[in-house]
Amino acid sequence: MSGLSIRDVSIRYGKRVVIRDLTLPDLPAGQVTVLAGPNAAGKSTLLRAVAQLGPHAGRIMLDDADLARLPGPQRARLVGFMPQSLPSGSSLIVLESIIAALRAAGETPAAQADAQAMAVLDRLGIGALALNPLDQLSGGQRQLVSLAQAIVRNPRLLLLDEPTSALDLARQVRLLAELRRLAAEGRVVVAVLHDLALAAQWADRIVVLHQGGIHSDGPPEKVLTPAMLAEVYGVEARVERCSRGNLTILIDRELAPVP
Repeated sequence: MSGLSIRDVSIRYGKRVVIRDLTLPDLPAGQVTVLAGPNAAGKSTLLRAVAQLGPHAGRIMLDDADLARLPGPQRARLVGFMPQSLPSGSSLIVLESIIAALRAAGETPAAQADAQAMAVLDRLGIGALALNPLDQLSGGQRQLVSLAQAIVRNPRLLLLDEPTSALDLARQVRLLAELRRLAAEGRVVVAVLHDLALAAQWADRIVVLHQGGIHSDGPPEKVLTPAMLAEVYGVEARVERCSRGNLTILIDRELAPVP
C-alpha cells in the first residue's frame, strides 16, 4: 500500500466516544483530501490522532509503516502537522522557528538549515517576514509561518487543521493552490476545512464525518448533495454549477437544529 491508511480507529474522551471504529479507504499521494463535517464531528481529533498527537485505538499506516511504532525523529521527517494556530508568547523570530522545526527531525548543518528555511518562506511568499518576531505577526501571517514549519522537512504526509481560517481571500487561494502543488509533488495531503465552497473547488476528495463515523466519502460532486447538507448540517440547500463549471452551494434555510 502506498499512501495513508486508517483502520478501525476509535477515539474517546473519558466516557465520550468521538470516533468509533472508523476505517478510511487508502488516501494516495498526489491528492488533497478534505475532512469536513459540523462542529464536534471529530475532524480535528482524527487529524491529531493521525499525527500521533492524541491517544487512539486502531492502526494508522503510512506506506505500510505503523506511525505509532516509528521513532519520534523518523516520524517527524515523514509527517508535517499544521495546527489551527501557533502557540502565543514565543520570543523567536520567524526564521528561527522554521529552523527549529527543521531540526526536530535530526541534525541539519547550520548553513543548510538557513538556506532550506529561507527557501520555504520564499515559496510561500513570506520571505520578508524572516526576521520578524512571531508574537508581532498577524493571525494570517502566523498561519503561513505554521505551514512553513510543517513543510520545511519535506514530509511525505501533510496534515492541516483549518489552514485558511485566519486568511483573507487572496491568501486562501495562495495557500490552497500551494497544497495542490505539494500534493502533486508526491505527498499525501489531508486538511480540515469548514468552508465547503473552498472544499468543492480545491479538494480531490471530501470525507464528511458525522456522529462518530463517515457519512460520505468521494469526489466533491458525489459528496456535496442537498441530502447530505440536510442530514449532516441541518440546512436546506441547492448545489449548482457556476458559469465556469465549479460547484456552488446556496443555503436557503435552516431545518431542524443540528444536535
